[in-house]
Amino acid sequence: MYRPRDTPRARREQEVVDDLRDLVGVSERIAHAFAARHGLHPTDLQALIHVMRREGAGDPLTAGELAGLLNVTTGAATGVVDRLERHGHLRRDRGDTDRRKVFLRYGEPGQELAQEFFGPLGRRSGAVMDQFDDAELDVVHRFLTGMGRAFTEHHDEL
Repeated sequence: MYRPRDTPRARREQEVVDDLRDLVGVSERIAHAFAARHGLHPTDLQALIHVMRREGAGDPLTAGELAGLLNVTTGAATGVVDRLERHGHLRRDRGDTDRRKVFLRYGEPGQELAQEFFGPLGRRSGAVMDQFDDAELDVVHRFLTGMGRAFTEHHDEL
């Protein structure tokens, strides 16, 4: 990790690593600001992100799956879901085919708060992405996916 940056390639790689650190840092500060503004625990916010992503992909989560993603017990996940449901951020929805299964959905009040808070960031992010063609976005996506795998593998080994 700490090696001489004595070639143009090595200096560019260090710039990319520094850019990633900066992006992660500011992303965390934004997430903490949202959580603080709406009385959420950081785990609550992570839960909302997981629910939003899976629901957006058409594959809603169960509380048990959420527990696994958050790396907490099912009891702790139920506490998170209860808290988020009480504040309108989530709702529980019984499955159509198996009524015993309960899926987690993003609640409308929570969606409105998130849109109000993150909407300007979405517009700014969209303006940045508009500067790249599809092929460039494919490369960025491939890079970020690969880095995500590397981070996940390292975390799993810890």
